[in-house]
Amino acid sequence: MLELKNISYKVGEKEILKNVSLVIDDRFVAITGPNGSGKSTLAKIIAGIVEPTEGQIFFDGVDITNLSITERAKMGISFAFQQPVRFKGITVKDLISLAAGKNTNISEACNYLSEVGLCAKDYINREVDGSLSGGELKRIEIAMINARGTKLSVFDEPEAGIDLWSFNNLIKVFEKMYERTKGTILIISHQERILNIADKIIVVAGGEVVEYDDCKKVFPKLIDVQTGCRYTKTM
Repeated sequence: MLELKNISYKVGEKEILKNVSLVIDDRFVAITGPNGSGKSTLAKIIAGIVEPTEGQIFFDGVDITNLSITERAKMGISFAFQQPVRFKGITVKDLISLAAGKNTNISEACNYLSEVGLCAKDYINREVDGSLSGGELKRIEIAMINARGTKLSVFDEPEAGIDLWSFNNLIKVFEKMYERTKGTILIISHQERILNIADKIIVVAGGEVVEYDDCKKVFPKLIDVQTGCRYTKTM
């Protein structure tokens, strides 16, 4: 279980997040809201990339507020960036092995890659560098998070750069991930098809949580909490 208590984050005089309190303990939880509302900052605070100005974060009852991203990863928190990092000199198989915490064999690595729509023989020995497209990197990153199999997996707009075929299979990947881990998958997204699979939806606007409830209650309200305009997008 993840619990955020009175989380705030300021840059200079600008408030990015304001007094956010949440308890997250479901299979699939989606965070949505207008661009610039603080969604990605909230995800990075959960992962330990950004330190909150105020407030506390608890994971399975342990205060992790002052723990580093590495310490949180060891406790079972994974984070997938909106724009995945490139690693020159590291092969795809190396990266999956690092994520899994063991030397995965070719068959295991290939299974993770095939689940995200990549032909394993074409990617297994490729370097995770500039030769890969944004969409390829995104799928490799999702395979990596899947290999980790952690209690909490946080995805910042996993659909970004994903082609239509892969997007249609993305939900299946998340479902299989849950079956393996029985943990929580927290997804930042604007996509209606992803929001529709969520058990609960968190709506962030102006740095504050303005809605947090079951999908069937929140989804019909996503014709804008603040401006009256739809801010979910179809694909």
